[in-house]
Parts: sequence; C-alpha cells; structure tokens
Amino acid sequence: MADPSTYRPAPGAIPTSPGVYKFRDAHGRVIYVGKAKSLRPRLSSYFQDLAGLHPRTATMVTTAASVEWTVVATEVEALQLEYSWIKEFDPRFNVKYRDDKSYPELAVTLNEEYPRVQVMRGAHKKGVRYFGPYGHAWAIRETVDLLLRVFPVRTCSNGVFKRARQIGRPCLLGYIGKCAAPCVGKVTPDEHRALAEDFCDFMAGRTGNYLRRLEEQMREAAEEMEYEKAARLRDDIGALKRAMEKNAIVLADATDADLLAVAEDELEAAVQIFHVRGGRVRGQRGWVTDKVEDVDTAALVEHALQQLYGGAGQDERNESVPREVLVPALPEPAGPVREWLSGLRGSQVDLRIPQRGDKKDLMTTVQRNAQQALALHKTKRASDLTTRSRALQEIADALELDSVPLRIECFDISHLQGEDVVASMVVFEDGLARKSEYRRFQIKGFEGQDDVRSMHEVIGRRFRRYLQEREQTGEWVVPEADDPGAADGTVAPAGPIDPETGRPRRFAYPPQLLVVDGGQPQVAAAKRALDELGIDDVALCGLAKRLEEVWLPGEDDPVVLPRSSEGLYLLQRVRDEAHRFAITYQRSKRSKRLTAGELDSVPGLGETRRQALLKHFGSLKRLRAATVDELCAVPGIGRRTAETVAAALSSRTPAAPAVNTATGEIIGDGDEPVAAAPQTAPSQETP
Repeated sequence: MADPSTYRPAPGAIPTSPGVYKFRDAHGRVIYVGKAKSLRPRLSSYFQDLAGLHPRTATMVTTAASVEWTVVATEVEALQLEYSWIKEFDPRFNVKYRDDKSYPELAVTLNEEYPRVQVMRGAHKKGVRYFGPYGHAWAIRETVDLLLRVFPVRTCSNGVFKRARQIGRPCLLGYIGKCAAPCVGKVTPDEHRALAEDFCDFMAGRTGNYLRRLEEQMREAAEEMEYEKAARLRDDIGALKRAMEKNAIVLADATDADLLAVAEDELEAAVQIFHVRGGRVRGQRGWVTDKVEDVDTAALVEHALQQLYGGAGQDERNESVPREVLVPALPEPAGPVREWLSGLRGSQVDLRIPQRGDKKDLMTTVQRNAQQALALHKTKRASDLTTRSRALQEIADALELDSVPLRIECFDISHLQGEDVVASMVVFEDGLARKSEYRRFQIKGFEGQDDVRSMHEVIGRRFRRYLQEREQTGEWVVPEADDPGAADGTVAPAGPIDPETGRPRRFAYPPQLLVVDGGQPQVAAAKRALDELGIDDVALCGLAKRLEEVWLPGEDDPVVLPRSSEGLYLLQRVRDEAHRFAITYQRSKRSKRLTAGELDSVPGLGETRRQALLKHFGSLKRLRAATVDELCAVPGIGRRTAETVAAALSSRTPAAPAVNTATGEIIGDGDEPVAAAPQTAPSQETP
C-alpha cells in the first residue's frame, strides 16, 4: 500500500487551469482518469487525511504511485479528453458502463451500391443508418415485413444477391413484390437507393407527409377508375399504419428526445435509456456498473452521456443526438456537457430535467425500468463483485500470500501425441478474464512429447521477455518534489508503457500469482525457470486435474481447498480457460498442417501464385509433369520461381495410386484432387 504523500506534487506546482489528470500505479498502469474545471483544488482534495476520504477514493490513492495532468483550454476539451483516455486505458477505478445485453438494431447499408435492410448488433459502421435499438430481433423483423410492401428494399445477403445476378432470376421476395429486384435490373441503382432513403425517412418519424401523399394517390387512382392500383395503395397505407401502431405515441408533439434514468445503491448503478423519435418510443437500452469510485447521480449521468454519444463517428453522432436529452440530474457544471452535445449534433441540444406533463410521466416510467433492471441484475449476478473479492481472499489465505492476487496468469500445454506442441497463457485481473492479455506459444526448444520440459521453456520465455522489457525501459520512477520534471506533472518514462503508442507493453506486468496446469512436476519445472532468471517475487502454484489439488513448490503435500470454496472455483475457471485457449490453438495448427499441400512448402511461393498454378494446370499430377517453360506461362510466375517449383515437386515421390476396394479400379491413374488431407489414426488430444 503506497503512501499518497510520497508522490504528492510540490505546493503551487499544480495549475489552476481546466485539465485532465491520471493516477498510475507502481507498474505505470493508469488506474483512474478524471477532469476538473480547476486542477489545483481537485488534485489537492486527493491528498488530505485518508480518514476523510471516501473508502473507494482512499483505496485508489493508496494503490496509485504517481499522478500527472494535461492542461486544456476549455471544459469541453477536458470532457472529450477524459472520455478518450477512459476508453484507451480502461482504468479499474473509473465507472465503466457495460450493456446488460447486446441490443439488435435495424440497419440500412447506405454505403453499398444497392442498400440492404438487415438486423445488426455490435459497433456501428460508417455509412450505415441505424434505427433502434430494439428489445428483440423479432420486433424488427415484424416491422420490416410490414414496410417491405411499401418500400421493397433488398434484404438478402451479398452472396444471394450475387447469385441472383449471375442466374438472372430474383429470389422469392422479388416475385411476391417485397423486393424491387435490383439484382435482375427491374429497378436502377438510383431508383433502389431512393426506396432505401424513403424507408429511412419513414423510420426516422417523417410519416405524416408520406401517408398523405399515398392517400392522395389512392383517391386519384379511384377517380380514374384504376381500382387495382387504388386497392394496392389502400393496402400499403394499412401496412404503414400497422407498423406505426407497433410504437405507441407517448409524446403528442412529435418530440425527438432521449430520456435517461438512473437507479443506484451504494455498490452498483443501472441506467435505462428510452429513445423517442417522432413522439414514439423507437428503442430502449440499459447499462449497469459497479460504483468503483465515489460518484453521485449527476456524475453517473455525465458518464452515461459520454458512453452513449461519445463512441460513434461524426455522421452517426449527428443522427443519434436528438434535440432534447432529458435526465434525472444535471451534470455539474452542465454547460460544457450541453455545449459538447450541441457540437456533436450540429445544432442546439436542450439538456434538462423534465418538470411536468407527459415528459415527466414518461421519465417516471424510465425510472421504474431502471429500478427493475438493477433488481434483476443483482438477482442474476448474486453479488458477483463480493464473490470475486471473497474468492481472491480465499486464495491469498490458502497460499499464504502477502496480498490478494489481483493479476493471475495461468499456463497450459497441449499437443497431439507429441505433435503440434503449443502452450497458452491466460490472464485474470480482479477475478475476470482479460482476453486482450492472452498469449500463445509454440514449443521451439525440442521436438516430441514432454509436458514438464515444455512448461519450463514457456515460463522461461514469458519472464525473460518481462526482464527484457524492464531492462530496456527501466522501472517506473516516481519524481521527487525537487525533481525539475515534477513542476509540470511529468515523470520518468514508464517501463510498462510504450512511450510512442501510450499502450501497455506485451509482457510488462508481472502477475501476483502464477498458476500452471498440472501437479508437482509442472510446478517444479516452473519454479526452476523462475529461479534461473532470479525472479523470487511471484507466487507459484499448480492445479492438478484428478483431485483438484493445489500444489506449491517444494511441498510434499498439496493444499486441499473445500469443494464449496469460491477460491477453488476461481482457480478452476482460470485453469479451464487456459486449457480451452491451448486446445483451440493446437487444433488450428493441426488443421493447417493436415490441409497443407505440396506447394505450401515451396519457398517464395505465396497463396495467390499457388492458386494460380493449380487453376492453370487443374491438378498436382499435371503440375508435376509441366516443364519450366510451361510453368513460366502462368501469369505471375517468373523463371526463377518456375525452376524452384519444378525442383521442389520433382524431389518428392508421388503418392501410391488409390484403389477402390469394391471395384478394383485404380483411382490415382487419372488426375489427382487439388487438395487432399492425409488421413491420421484417431487419437486423443493431450492438454
């Protein structure tokens, strides 16, 4: 535990300008990012008596080892920079909202020549128009099914569309009138794009004018006694009205607004957002978060607005930010946030608390949804944060560690009867998988099956890289008060952080606990690798599969954790994840090896030219019989490459011809298949 007074900036060194500050731990990791209208009073508040700080704030400042800051011109710039740094560094003490589910959205791919209507999840893409999010994918499909009668935009995949163009025949939707069939030229690209834009206008809430235009066309068709056309228009109007009825009117003045409500307790908070467009609720979404920092409702609202509007591209922001954003509490101060939202939209945004009328009633409904979401989340997770903390503490107590292991690394070896020997490294931080830190290894020091020797090699390679990184960059250095760099908040270069990219280096952080999959032999091999490198500050244990025993180096008897122990359950999860990651890598290597052809090992011959040779000659048999001049006739194959290919193929003995045992026919006498995977006897994978 660090003493905040050891890295407190010198008196008067902190500027009074607006800015953003970062707290880093002893390894250089950013653990908290904040902003301030005036940096000096805000940062000074962190260095008061620990007894006067909120418990979470006290934990943060005692975990940190340094603080630095960046001065900006305005509070709006501070807001933008804070969001960028939170997204980049993922600090553990900042509030981070996570979706309680992946919400589907209705997307129109206006970035394609023939726009497509489809259901999408995940990150937004540039040039795609989104509507929603919706609670269920089936709700989107019902709406689209009704609208395709009026706006017959294509919904097929690119593969189906390409196939229809090749055969000159549309799919079923083209025959029944729910697709304009641009694939066979029934409409031009411009006409189809106009349909897609009308579809987007209708979904955006501009429905009144379109319905009136259809009604006028229906009356004109009836007056001219074109009754079939009038009947079709009547049915179109009915379909549009049914689609509109699926979203009940909640605000009579056709308002475009986002309503945000927060439900919270001491440990967690839930946010619910209703997207209202044209007076109708077009979508709903929710987030939950652990309150790892001391924040009030206003701060939670500000973080939620950053999360909601900060991650999209500029075009998407213009569309996603409505004229009104209604919240339960205004950020303090509200001016910079309001100015930031207006800049994203390109026009004035009204950020306020609804006081009366329909909007206040709707806000009550959103608040009720947030409270229900928080209650459901707590039921589902069963105090997950508390459980993880208890698991880490149980591990620390069982292994007699000085502190709880916040970073756990686990290694596993996998092979198939001594072939394709690989290893995996998985990382858990605060009891949760950190998949961006996963690594995988190929065993290079020897061939064959030897799990103990493989474990020794992998542990040695991992920690040798750690020592190299530390040697190249140096340890994290905290500036003294009289250090010239301390006057402006700068520090010596951080070892684990790449100064060029600002991102963590690959193997820069040592774990507090190293877990190997196996018993005494594997633990002894890992311990020997650590001793050879002079590393004595990393705890080590092994988890044996048979009885789920925990082995410590140098001990004759294992540590047996109770079967109901949360600590044992966490170790099992870590071990199983390492096993899964290793098996996945081993299978991919085996698959590549078994499907590799004779041309794959020819030096200087890439995938494109291999395919060109096989396409030109049709089979490996014809390719073997080809002369150098015939090989040179293939586009992209020069004489030197042709000579290399000819020499490589001539040095290999062709496989014996295959025989059909039922008929006695010699199959291999003709052309060989282009790609044939060698058969192997079934065997068991060894993790």
